[in-house]
Amino acid sequence: MMSWQTILAIGSGGFLGAISRAYLNGLISSKVPHELPFGTLGVNLIGSFIMGLLVSYFMYSTLFSVHAKSLLTTGFLGALTTYSTFAIESFLMLQAGSITLALINMSLNLFGTIFMAGSGFYIVKSIME
Repeated sequence: MMSWQTILAIGSGGFLGAISRAYLNGLISSKVPHELPFGTLGVNLIGSFIMGLLVSYFMYSTLFSVHAKSLLTTGFLGALTTYSTFAIESFLMLQAGSITLALINMSLNLFGTIFMAGSGFYIVKSIME
C-alpha cells in the first residue's frame, strides 16, 4: 500500500510533467514542422535521458527521499514522456498507409529512448565512480 505522501509526490510530479510535456511538445513541433511527430519524439528522448541520469544518480546518492524519487521518476517523467501519444500517432500513420514514416517513427522512439536512457545513466556513472 502506498503512503499518502508517495501518492501526493507522484501526483505533484505528474502535474508538472504533463504541463512540461504540453509545452515542450508544442515548442519542438513549432520549431521542427514535419510529417513525423518530432514533438512527441523530443519529449520521449529528453525524458529518457533524464530518467537515465536520475536512476544512475540514485544508485550513488542517498540525498533524495523515496518520495522525491517518486515525484521525479514516476510522477514527472511518467507524465512528461508520451508513450500512449507515440502509440496512437504510429497507429494513425499505419492506418493512413504511411508505413515508411510509421516505421521510422517507431524506430526513432524505441531505439532513441533506450540510447538516451543509457547515455544519461553512463554520464552519471562516469562522474560518480
